[in-house]
Amino acid sequence: MRFTVAVAAVALGVRAARSRHRRALHPAGRTFTGELEVWGTPTTAGSVLIDRPGRHRATVRVSKGAGARGSLPDVLGLAIRVHGSTGPDRDLLLSTTGRGRLTRHLPIPRRSFDTVYGSITPYRNREGATVYLSAGPDRDGTALGRTLASVSAAADGDRDAGFLLYAGGARPFGRVRLGPALPPEADAALAFDPVGNAPADLRPAGLLNATRAVAYRASRRWRGVSPAADSPGTVSKTRSEPRACPSG
Repeated sequence: MRFTVAVAAVALGVRAARSRHRRALHPAGRTFTGELEVWGTPTTAGSVLIDRPGRHRATVRVSKGAGARGSLPDVLGLAIRVHGSTGPDRDLLLSTTGRGRLTRHLPIPRRSFDTVYGSITPYRNREGATVYLSAGPDRDGTALGRTLASVSAAADGDRDAGFLLYAGGARPFGRVRLGPALPPEADAALAFDPVGNAPADLRPAGLLNATRAVAYRASRRWRGVSPAADSPGTVSKTRSEPRACPSG
């Protein structure tokens, strides 16, 4: 028993040493320029980011949680940084989950990037109501495939490659499109924080998110990177004409 514990401790130590200046989670990924288009929901979600139609510059990262190679199954990640034109950037992080009422709280390994992603834990809007964010494949866009390379090829070959975004309902409130890929050094330097960089009217809720906040700060210090500017202000919007919401 002691030998097993010792081996496990050594293995964890080696993993930690090797991950110095690298992500401990979601180490394998690709980062893209992008655009978030919002057309809103049939009923208000209680957050400016979701309710106000507009277009926003975005940085999008797709990743594999354990860094599994090729098309091997893994917990896949979707991270979206929404850039404010005059205010701070805001981060939304999703990962592959189950589709049921209970399993949406659980990270689930998947093979294909054309699948369901969820926030796992809820957000609270300005009225204090809970909102679960999720994303799914855009059936009218290019399939993303099963590998990071296939996602990159889809983004390079078709501007319609991306994901539909949902706020607890069956109809999407918007779409994020993938643009050209950023160089590897830009991907390595990117640091997301969905707790510290959440919109003021869409705050992560629950004890787990308090723990995540500490973990993200520790991870950034370990990697030696800086997060996006943190501020209590809301994401700035570029207004556009409302667009009819497609069926989801």
